[in-house]
Amino acid sequence: MRNFLEKAPCAAPWLALAGGLALAACQWLIFVYAPVESTMGPPQKIFYLHLPLAWWGLISFFVVFLSGIAYIYSRKPVWDALSGAAAEVGLVLAVLAVLTGSIWARHSWGLWWTWDARLTTALVMCFVYAGYLIVRGLDMQPGRKALVCAVVGIVAFLDVPLVFLSARLWSYIHPPSISLEPEMKLTVAACTGAFALLWAGLTLFRFKLALDAQRLDQSAMERLMRRG
Repeated sequence: MRNFLEKAPCAAPWLALAGGLALAACQWLIFVYAPVESTMGPPQKIFYLHLPLAWWGLISFFVVFLSGIAYIYSRKPVWDALSGAAAEVGLVLAVLAVLTGSIWARHSWGLWWTWDARLTTALVMCFVYAGYLIVRGLDMQPGRKALVCAVVGIVAFLDVPLVFLSARLWSYIHPPSISLEPEMKLTVAACTGAFALLWAGLTLFRFKLALDAQRLDQSAMERLMRRG
């Protein structure tokens, strides 16, 4: 598994390129193929970006959760590197999901923000993972910091199921589900697939940078030990 993870970043440029091209092709589906929603009109089309951003942000945090468990079990730095990469990409996607949702809310509900359960838990999630990244930047012994980050990443994931279930359990304004025409469903599926490629490319690219940083730190430590 470790060898696979260390070789996987080689696919990052190709995945990112494929995702970018697929996302460009999805613009035709969004603005030409998918019908204009009868109530909201053209502003509804931001939904085709908002939903994949939210889904892949949540998946990123699930990767952080699994990688944290794997690190605690194995104590292999490769899992810590994957956790950091997934958290950074996930936070960017989650923040963009909140921003696009706010734009959509302005046209749908007539306001930019409301303390609805879905919106509130999503905002808390962004702050929690921003705090996680701050912890990753602290000056600590590498092994200890990786362990602390693994624990924080596991605990932080507690908010993710709340975000997913909030619209079904507590929301008073955010819809738990949306009825879509067949053309809309196809467009959503295509955009989600395009974001999957882009997400994988970005995550693997950041993962590669984290592995390179670990190797440089290890080399520097070995040189210091030889001099000592």
